[in-house]
Amino acid sequence: MTRLGSRVLATGLAVAAAASAGAQPVSAQETRIGIEVGRTPAGITLADVRGGEVDLGRYFGSGPVLLEFWATWCENCEALYPRMLEAHERYGGRVSFFAIAVAVGQSERRVRSHLDDHPVPYPTLWDARGGAVRAFETPATSYIVILDSSGRVAYTGLGRDQDVDAAIRGVLERETTD
Repeated sequence: MTRLGSRVLATGLAVAAAASAGAQPVSAQETRIGIEVGRTPAGITLADVRGGEVDLGRYFGSGPVLLEFWATWCENCEALYPRMLEAHERYGGRVSFFAIAVAVGQSERRVRSHLDDHPVPYPTLWDARGGAVRAFETPATSYIVILDSSGRVAYTGLGRDQDVDAAIRGVLERETTD
């Protein structure tokens, strides 16, 4: 990760810490952090921690996509874990889920070990060089981005108190009315 990317993520981590200290959940739309809603991001290829590579661009525009930027040491991510599993159980047939492990304060090996104890039923990708962090203007871990079926950013949120179910449901409902 570049020094600038590390600085941006470190600043975002301070925001996340404040959010976890009892503040209201932070929405990127309200505070203008993270990638702008309505934007169409470019695809990016990342390593899957279980082997191979995943070209996220292949999924953008072919159905809704949820990206969660997380880390093994992130308390907010740990708090989101059960909600992410529930959301995948409910919407996994209609939404492509990806966990993106940031390369700050953890190694790919540590991520794999963590997943042995806390498995997820969707791919976990390793952002070794911070390309996804930069592409999605990731302010901190526990950051979620949902793209709609046309590949546009439809939701961004940050922190442990995000209502993942309502965010996905809102994106799916907008698609049926458009």
